[in-house]
Amino acid sequence: MKSLQFPQQTNVYHGKVRDVYTIGQDWLVMVASNRISAFDVILPKPIPYKGQVLNQIAAFMLEATKDICPNWLVDVPAANVSIGKKCTPYKIEMVVRGNVVGHAWRTYSSGQRTLCGVTMPEGLKENDFFPSPIITPSTKAAEGHDEDISKEEIIRQGLVSAADWEVLESYALQLFARGKEIAARRGLILADTKYEFGKIGDTIYLMDEVHTPDSSRYFYADGFEQRQASGEKQKQLSKEFVREWLIANNFMGKEGQSVPEMSDEWIDTISKRYIELFEKVTGKTFIPEQPSDDEIVTLVSEALNKIGAK
Repeated sequence: MKSLQFPQQTNVYHGKVRDVYTIGQDWLVMVASNRISAFDVILPKPIPYKGQVLNQIAAFMLEATKDICPNWLVDVPAANVSIGKKCTPYKIEMVVRGNVVGHAWRTYSSGQRTLCGVTMPEGLKENDFFPSPIITPSTKAAEGHDEDISKEEIIRQGLVSAADWEVLESYALQLFARGKEIAARRGLILADTKYEFGKIGDTIYLMDEVHTPDSSRYFYADGFEQRQASGEKQKQLSKEFVREWLIANNFMGKEGQSVPEMSDEWIDTISKRYIELFEKVTGKTFIPEQPSDDEIVTLVSEALNKIGAK
């Protein structure tokens, strides 16, 4: 993967879908690529405008939730680039679920009624609402699959102190409630999502992307109850349709499996679905931008200079 070079750069990390540059000791530049991953595997072809969609939805949501808790974002100098504070991350993800869908449904339908130490009630159908949102944390793996973990195990292992857990839990539930409010105004249901947090000194910050299609699952509210009653599949806006296509083509990231061929038409479909989600979630018209590497370096350099990063 190609690396850019920014003033005062001290490190670069290429994640599955983002490239993260450390500036000095205190700042991060996050470049959202058009790479797409599923089942912890980077798929072979990029998705046009995906990085811009994720970056701009995240910026929109971070602005809309900054009264709930501090967040890392300081500036968005280019369509697919964010600059923010470098935090020491907690090695867990706070997964909040309002509906029994995805991993929660796969667990539930297998007959299990406990997920990450949380008891799920009897009598639920796929996509039904939980009586109230639940938090099902996962460990944040440097590579490979994230693993389910309970609150008690997180505290026992010292991944998060008991006092910090109380704060993380409160922030996660408040953020989810705000996310549901924002979604409801747009005719959507926020079904589940994940949050990442970090710390600077004694202050806990919300990090990374928030309420994006890569980190969240949305249902269309119109007709939701009727579809549930009749057993129809729910129409959703998320990356799940990509996972479903992969599963249908016998790929779940397991050893020996090969990623199916992605046609140009399928890539175009995925791109349009991401853009649809941007417009639906934010209420804004998507304006495609494709800044060159040189433009990104110039814009980021100017922004870093403005905030006095060194």
